[in-house]
Amino acid sequence: MATEAHAEGATGYIIHHLTSLTVGEGFWALNLDTLFFSAVLGGLFVWFFKMAAEKATAGVPGLIQNFVEMLIEFVDTQVKDSFHGKNKLIAPLALTIFCWVFLWNFMDLFPVDILPLIGSMMGIEYLRVVPSTDLNATFAMSISVFCLIIFYSIKVKGPWGFAKELMFQPFGPWLLPFNLLLKLVEEIAKPISLALRLFGNLYAGELIFILIALLPWYIQPVLSFPWAVFHILIITLQAFIFMVLTIVYLSMAHEDH
Repeated sequence: MATEAHAEGATGYIIHHLTSLTVGEGFWALNLDTLFFSAVLGGLFVWFFKMAAEKATAGVPGLIQNFVEMLIEFVDTQVKDSFHGKNKLIAPLALTIFCWVFLWNFMDLFPVDILPLIGSMMGIEYLRVVPSTDLNATFAMSISVFCLIIFYSIKVKGPWGFAKELMFQPFGPWLLPFNLLLKLVEEIAKPISLALRLFGNLYAGELIFILIALLPWYIQPVLSFPWAVFHILIITLQAFIFMVLTIVYLSMAHEDH
């Protein structure tokens, strides 16, 4: 009976930490914690870069200016290597996606009980602090990218050119239904793969942190510290992959041939 009660307590603990603070029902439900942390982290990104721009100097740069310049140069290099069209939006978009997704993921490194405990003191029953563990957030980001892909595909190739690409590639006009089916699957797979890859990796990482928190206190540091160090690589890599795939997909949308 004690083992069963412990199992139920562990299950309840996991479910509680992976449940969002939600208002509304069904399709119209809003995960308030995801919206709140996404807005705060987005505001933090804008404020940090605005501060760096205001303090930028042509003389000896400070630590913040060096960091921002390195980050911008890193993203710009990825754009130059992967994007073969001409569009001034791509580099700022790539920088925003990389930084915002990284900040989403970085929330996974906070101890799992700290922010929910603060929220409970304020009367908040549920608080899910990592936006990228919410499938709604990752799909919202990927669908935004998908809308840009469709927009630039039509803008660069024209409505008829985009329609021809859907109907006549890769096997020519004689297999039009098959071509259309393949192209639709290919296009729809882009936002789905973007969203599920980010969600799956961060959800698994958060779940491991929660499982570690269920262990005795003297074992937790032995496991949590190495996993946190390894997780820094994961959260950076996932932000990088999301950014690079966005650049590649938009480059494909700009190819007019």
